Amino acid sequence: MTRGAPVEDIDETKLTVTKPKTSAAGLTAVGVALDRGIAQAGVSRTARALLRLNQRDGTDCPGCAWPESQGHRKTAEFCENGAKAVAEESTLRTVTPDFWAQHSVEELAGRTEYWLGNQGRITHPMVIRPGGTHYEPIPWSEAFELIGGHIRASTPERTVFYTSGRTANETAFMYQLFARSLGTNNLPDCSNMCHESSGSALNPTIGIGKGTVSLEDIHRAELIFVVGQNPGTNHPRMLSALKECKDNGGRIVAVNPLPEAGLFNFKDPQTPAGLLGGGTPLADEFLQIKVGADLALFQALGHLLLQEEERVPGSVVDHEFIAANTDGIDAYRAARKSIDWAETEQATGLSRLEISSVAKMLVESKATIICWALGLTQQPHSVNTLKEIINLLLLQGNFGKPGAGACPVRGHSNVQGDRTMGVWEKPHEWMLAALDKEFGIQAPRRHGLDSVDTVAAFENDDVDVFVSMGGNFALACSDTEVLEAAMQRVGLTVHISTKPNRSHVMHGMTSLILPTLGRTDTDDKHPDGRQILSVEDSMSVVRSTQGRLTPVSDHLLAEPVIVARMATATLGEDHCVGWKAMAEDYDVIRDHISKVLPGFEDFNRRLRSKNGFVLPNPPRDTRSFATDIGRARFTVSELEYLTPPAGHLILQTLRSHDQYNTTFYGLDDRYRGISNGRRVILVHAEDIKALGFRDRDLVDVISTFQGAERRANKFHLVAYPTPQGCAAAYFPEANALMHRELVARESNTPGYKAMAVRFVPHTENPEQNS
Repeated sequence: MTRGAPVEDIDETKLTVTKPKTSAAGLTAVGVALDRGIAQAGVSRTARALLRLNQRDGTDCPGCAWPESQGHRKTAEFCENGAKAVAEESTLRTVTPDFWAQHSVEELAGRTEYWLGNQGRITHPMVIRPGGTHYEPIPWSEAFELIGGHIRASTPERTVFYTSGRTANETAFMYQLFARSLGTNNLPDCSNMCHESSGSALNPTIGIGKGTVSLEDIHRAELIFVVGQNPGTNHPRMLSALKECKDNGGRIVAVNPLPEAGLFNFKDPQTPAGLLGGGTPLADEFLQIKVGADLALFQALGHLLLQEEERVPGSVVDHEFIAANTDGIDAYRAARKSIDWAETEQATGLSRLEISSVAKMLVESKATIICWALGLTQQPHSVNTLKEIINLLLLQGNFGKPGAGACPVRGHSNVQGDRTMGVWEKPHEWMLAALDKEFGIQAPRRHGLDSVDTVAAFENDDVDVFVSMGGNFALACSDTEVLEAAMQRVGLTVHISTKPNRSHVMHGMTSLILPTLGRTDTDDKHPDGRQILSVEDSMSVVRSTQGRLTPVSDHLLAEPVIVARMATATLGEDHCVGWKAMAEDYDVIRDHISKVLPGFEDFNRRLRSKNGFVLPNPPRDTRSFATDIGRARFTVSELEYLTPPAGHLILQTLRSHDQYNTTFYGLDDRYRGISNGRRVILVHAEDIKALGFRDRDLVDVISTFQGAERRANKFHLVAYPTPQGCAAAYFPEANALMHRELVARESNTPGYKAMAVRFVPHTENPEQNS
């Protein structure tokens, strides 16, 4: 195997901006997918990886969590961005000890995440010690001894175990078991930063923190809302499901501040018409709403539905369902009795006519699904917004029937499975008791740190050891500069990774990089040979995944093996948990899971069935709601929306089309027409003019929160069709603007869609215009 040439670093002076596209996918997507794969891994390796991707007995895509069909699957059961994710992982570019010897940490800290990630797969465990300037190789045994020594020298409360959504179920279960055997619930994960608000809204209202629909329900829905979501980039295979809904006569409403191409027209690359023709129009209505105004919209829709029910009794409200299954309808009806239309129009940027038109579609629909993503979950009032969505669904009985329900569209491929496996800082008592019984441990009951709490703990010097199972914590979190400085004061940071990232160079006083197998790699260094793992998709389907590619290095270890060896080095060979047995045979892990987690009974046999299995979901399966009162809840929230101070705009962060979370595949945000640069702020042309700037001006961006300011320098203003008063910038470049205390109430999710920002002309001396 040879290392291909890595990319050059970003040159922001080469930024190009063209007109945004009005359709997604098509022939271009096919070409880009193949080009990226071949450039990274060659023809043969790319073909072998892609032909097994999302197939039965194949590899689950390491990208998003969109489900596969339970019936027929296409030969190419993947999207452009899934192919890019596989190219990144199956690459033949390698980062050997020579690379680390050639590049000091100081030099690497000056590189962008794009450059770091494109260097290739890490081949050996590496360490940097206090005062060191370069990472150096370290034997695996010594690395584990170092981890165990540091953890034992500290206390459980000062040890943190972070998890990325890429981690498989078996690894996640072992990881949380290690933390709880040690005595801590410090288990922050990427869900804290994305869909925590969804769980905080759904659990008290419908008794489950997950979506309540299947892929088949998407196909059969009469009406689908796609809210605060850009499926064309973040979940491209969802477009195929929306197309099937349209083909079956369904209608789609898109609600989003930006006019994303994937919401309008889909050119299905699996069909000749999609490759060569005009594609399928998707959105029947597009509501270009202001950032943070979705609560106002859904309250207005509730008002209009109740108004129509009053005009024509029995035409809208499912009285039988409500009487049998819900609580709180009288208070909800009273709260939505009247509405201030002038304030609603001001808040949303939508007209009464636009909202009324969509309300009519709701009235006519007998099976409605509302889908949402991070556009709704990362604002101070996110939980109330999502509860308002549940109100609408309950009003028309849209649970437990075909084509209806709530659909939070999860991001990373197993972020939902990680939470199911117990990676959560606030575990339920029933799970802790089950762990105690199965393993003979005494799991801690005190709640631990979530991701935002961990940032605060770093800042307050309350962390001695930080272990990261995948992910890129330094770059993914808010308050970037404060966090990076604090991470370098930690005694030990441990990063279980496949490729270099920013967290490796913003490291603790001692830092380890432990290279692991990827999703596409063969995991066969076990007494019984090749092992399989499992994942859970966005719709609660648990299925197997196994890689078939030869790893790029003989020095890589599988994640379950790494967890087992960390635990043994920390807790001792005679610990009551059989870590070695689990590392040698993943069936042993699953046998334990089947005794601890409801819904996983007979896990090993069911995992090896044709389509895996579906976890129980009471609202969907039996129209029952396991809340504390045994019924679904209508809730009442005050009207709330985001209003920028004078001279400011409300900024939301987003991904480019060549990006997945903190991984950058390239520099082409094709659908938005932006290439060769990432430090851009998308702003309405009239706002640019009103603020005294011109399109493409170079500015410094200053955020304001509770009297505190954060600054990010050298961004280009780009005139773009956003709602006036709003702006957009790429994550994570804009994370430095996020004060860590700007969060969603109840869920503590960072408010990445709620920043008040102003611009000043860029200067090399910021004090001149601070």
